[in-house]
This record gives sequence, C-alpha cells and structure tokens, in this order.
Amino acid sequence: MSESVDYRRSGVDLDLYEKTMAMLPPLLKRTYTPRVVDWPGGFAGLFRLDDNIRLLTRKYRDPVLVSSTDGVGTKLKVATLTGRHATVGIDLVAMSVNDCLCAGAEPLFFLDYVAMSRDDPELTRQIVEGISAGCIEAECALLGGETAILPEMYQRGDYDLAGFCVGVVERKHVLTGKDVRIGDRIVGIASSGLHSNGYSLARKIAFDHAGLAADTFVAELGKTVADELLIPTRIYTRAIKTIWRHYRVKRVVHAIAHITGGGLIDNPPRVLAEGQAISLERTWEIPPVFGWLQKLGAVSEHEMFRVFNMGIGLIVIVADFYADALARLIRDEIGVAAWVIGEVVAGDRDVRLKEPKNDEPEPNDPGQNEP
Repeated sequence: MSESVDYRRSGVDLDLYEKTMAMLPPLLKRTYTPRVVDWPGGFAGLFRLDDNIRLLTRKYRDPVLVSSTDGVGTKLKVATLTGRHATVGIDLVAMSVNDCLCAGAEPLFFLDYVAMSRDDPELTRQIVEGISAGCIEAECALLGGETAILPEMYQRGDYDLAGFCVGVVERKHVLTGKDVRIGDRIVGIASSGLHSNGYSLARKIAFDHAGLAADTFVAELGKTVADELLIPTRIYTRAIKTIWRHYRVKRVVHAIAHITGGGLIDNPPRVLAEGQAISLERTWEIPPVFGWLQKLGAVSEHEMFRVFNMGIGLIVIVADFYADALARLIRDEIGVAAWVIGEVVAGDRDVRLKEPKNDEPEPNDPGQNEP
C-alpha cells in the first residue's frame, strides 16, 4: 500500500502554525485602544466608530473612511540576506499609514498579510513585533492579519508582506489638492533614509555593481551597508497630528504628498491642478546615503531624484504666510528636521529642481546642520 500523504508532508505543519499563532495576540493587544472590540477566535477585526469615546484627534460630523494598502518591496531581500527581520514590519505600517495621512486622515487600524514558504515561529514573531511597533508609532490599532504558508510559492527562507490601513477624515477636510494655489510654499519633512523605495537599484549598486557585502563598513555612512539599508521608514502620524492640533481653525495645509516610488519628481505633481508646478530649491540636508549610491553607481541626478526620496519623506503644501512657522513647529515639537524647500508656481504639473545658490552651503556641507 502506498504511503499516506498529509498536510505536513505537503509543506504545511498545522501544529507548528498553531504554535506561531499563539505567540501573536500580545503583540496585537499592546496596540489596542478602547475603540477595538475584542472578538476572541473571531474571523475579522472589530472597531467602534462611536464618537462618545472621544479618542480621535477631532470630532467628526461627516466622517469619510480612507484606506491604503502597500508592501515593503525588495527591502525584504536585505532582511533575508542578513537575517534581520525586526524592523521591516515598521516599514510595512509606514508605507500605508503615510499614504492615508496624505488625505488628511488620522489612522484608525491596520491589518497585515505575511506569506512564507515554511512556518517559522521566531521569524513570524520578529516580523509581527515590528508591525506592532509601527502601529504604536502610527497611533493605530493592529486589528489582525493573516499568515499564509505557501511552500510552492516561495523559496525556503523567503517571505513577503502586505499591509492595509484604514483612517478617517472629516469630509470637508479631505485633502484633494483643490486648495493648492500658486504662491503656496513647500515644507519638506526629513526622511530617515531610503525608506522602502528604490531597493532594486540600491541593491544592484551596492551588492552587484560594487561587490560589497552586507556587513561591509562604509566610512561615508559611518555604518555597514546593512545597517544603512535596514533603517526603518519614518512614520509621520505625530508630525501631521501636531499640525492639526496647532491649527484647529485656520486651514493652512492645502495638500500632502508621500515621497515613495517616483521620488521627488513623480509624487508631488499628484496633488497639483492643471496649470500648477512645483519649484524645489535644494536647501535641505541630503543624507549621505544618496550621494554614496550616486557616486558608487554613477547614477544621473535626474534618476536619483526620480527613484529615491533624497532625504524628504513627506511634503506639505501650505499657505505662504504659515510655511516657516509650520516647519519650525515640526522641528521643535516632534524633533524631526523640516525645511521650506520650494513653492507652487505656474506650470504643467511637473517639478523643477533649482540649483543651490552659490552663497548657500551644499546639502551635505557639515555647516548645514539639521535644525
């Protein structure tokens, strides 16, 4: 008689899967707010919209739900190469949450999807711990998720992540870009590094073209290649909520753009109307990683600005009168660097990069310190 075949022989161990799942509830519950409705063993996550709880930043009369989904991309290749998986969950949360912020929304809850070739409880714990940490930073609840074991879809050790965020915004306060006017100023909020975009090019340059190893120390960066490439994406919830709390009456913010794939060339025009363009002055401090990659791979300047964020993770288009004060507010209250880096001008929905003035320090000049 032929040998019996079961699920474990096909690559999925249900007993190990149950062990993995038992580790996750504490990581979810530490992100819960009183709006989360507990459903032990449930098939979905529950979240109350009852305004009597008064936990949201604002009181909503005509609330609009805002949703966004994204992944981490080939940054996961660096995590797999190094065996360091504790921070890619933060990246996952950041990519969706920051997109929701662009609508003027505050994040409510987050769901994750983790797919891997074989069940690995420790790997799953590290990933979800990072997602949990990201949700705490984003001030949203990790409501649930899905862990899929797909032995024939992924090579052993490989995995993929996807995330889904839901936020809320008052309908009349949705940032569609309709309020943007010529003469508005551009406030750029600093990125933490590469964030989660352009990693196919970054890995190609560092590992294939230059032949570096993940643990190679790079003097220009003051750290190893892996240490630089695995810096988690900055989450901008606290910065944007600080702006909303400070300007409760005046509508000073006209649009927000998250600088992801497409860099500073393709992302900002998405919030502009016909007849508008953005003129950027490179007055901000460009982190050394970008100059290092550009030199190492002989990458053109246009390619750099179109692929990477170049040190600006989020731009806020604001009424001219409030621009300097808003940048200062972010620096002083949040401790994140922010600069007035340009303005809205007449044009054809494009971005124009102006050269630094001769009497201004270059972006990486030590004299131009982070505020």
